[in-house]
Amino acid sequence: MTKQFLITTGLMGAFSVIMGAVGAHILEGNISAMHMGMFNTANQFVMFHALALLALTFMNRYVNRSYTKTIYYLFVVGIILFSGSLYISSLKELTNFGPGILSKLAPAGGLLLISGWIAIILSGLNYKHKKRHS
Repeated sequence: MTKQFLITTGLMGAFSVIMGAVGAHILEGNISAMHMGMFNTANQFVMFHALALLALTFMNRYVNRSYTKTIYYLFVVGIILFSGSLYISSLKELTNFGPGILSKLAPAGGLLLISGWIAIILSGLNYKHKKRHS
C-alpha cells in the first residue's frame, strides 16, 4: 500500500501545482471571479488532501491497515468527485458545459472527504500504542 499511497500523493500534489499555474496564468481574467474562486477551492482541496495522504502513508505503520485503506479510498474518490466537479463547473464560461449532474457530485465528494476525516478520528480512538524494542 505504501507504494500506491506515495504514487497517488505525488500525482495529486503535482496535479495541484499544475492546476494552480493554469489558474494563475491562463484562467485569471478569462473567467468570472466566482468561477475563479470555485477553481481555487477545488485546487486547495486537492493539495490539502494530497498532504493528508502523505501523512497517511506514514500512519500506515502505526494504524490498523483497514483504517488506512478506508481513509485512502474515501479521500481519493472524494477528491475526484468534489474537486473534479468544481474544476469542470468553474470552466463553464469557457466550455459551455453546464453543471447538470455535477452539482450533485460535489456534495457527495464532500461527504466522502468528511467521512475520511471521521475515519481518522476513529482510528485514533481505537489506536493501541505498541512499544518498540531497541
